[in-house]
Amino acid sequence: MKKCLILSCLIFFSLFHVSVKAERLVLIGASYGKNILAICDTKGDTIWTYDTAGPKRGHTGHHDVHLLPNGNILFHDTWTTLKEITLDKKIVWEYDSANSNGNKGKRVDVHAFARLANGNTVIVESGVGRIIEVDKNGKLVHQFPLKKGGTQSTRWVRQTPKGNWLVCSENPGVVTEYDNQGNIVWDYLIKTRVYGAIRLSNGNTLIASGSGNSIVEVNPEKEVVWEVKGQVPGTDIQLKWMTCLQEQKNGNYIAGNCHAGPNNPQIFEITKDKKVVWEFDEYELVGNGLACWQVLNDTQSKLVREKIASLKK
Repeated sequence: MKKCLILSCLIFFSLFHVSVKAERLVLIGASYGKNILAICDTKGDTIWTYDTAGPKRGHTGHHDVHLLPNGNILFHDTWTTLKEITLDKKIVWEYDSANSNGNKGKRVDVHAFARLANGNTVIVESGVGRIIEVDKNGKLVHQFPLKKGGTQSTRWVRQTPKGNWLVCSENPGVVTEYDNQGNIVWDYLIKTRVYGAIRLSNGNTLIASGSGNSIVEVNPEKEVVWEVKGQVPGTDIQLKWMTCLQEQKNGNYIAGNCHAGPNNPQIFEITKDKKVVWEFDEYELVGNGLACWQVLNDTQSKLVREKIASLKK
């Protein structure tokens, strides 16, 4: 009996310790007049902010954002300029797509990018219609063209576990999967101004339909296997311009709900049985233009907390 009691206490304190350590921070990049990068706790209180200048045109920029493994943030505040900033607000890397690697004088705008494990940066250049990889000095090390037509004007792009790229194009409203040589290996025509798509752990693809006001899961055979459209069942949450997506380890989905007004959350987490278990609703901070964000995991949140704490010493 005594051993059982001791074991129960150990399990309790172990679970309590994990729950205390676990934290959800949210990195956001809001434009449409707000022009701000911020890191918020799960309640929406800001623990770090950075005012982005942009070209002073309100909505320009903030279609993608990443917390990097070193604790820096990769972001853009114009359609062509990509920057890496430290948490003590120093710009340590910058790349201008408008004037680099053959783009000068051409129409180009950037809505998606990523830092690779090798330290290089992938940039998706709309207009000129290509995906490029550059090193830390901005030297072009790899590129491939996007399919001709409207597919060369993109929104969000994410890499699959196999290293392919899911590219979203508003017109004709299609998600196109390219391998790293530019070959098309899969696509899905959703016929909306689609914004984001990710490859799920089960092999299906989750799509944020943008103007379609929906989140759609399709299998490799292009069959819809799960969908929430218009309104989350059993709630007052209206779905508007659906943007970024994340899959949680527990199988839940986190979705961005942009341009949804002050009466709807800008981000929410939903279970497979369509129950909302978490909301981020900070309209005063982000306004009606929170397109891009990243919900940080425990490791990332701990890193951010440690770095911010070190700045205060």
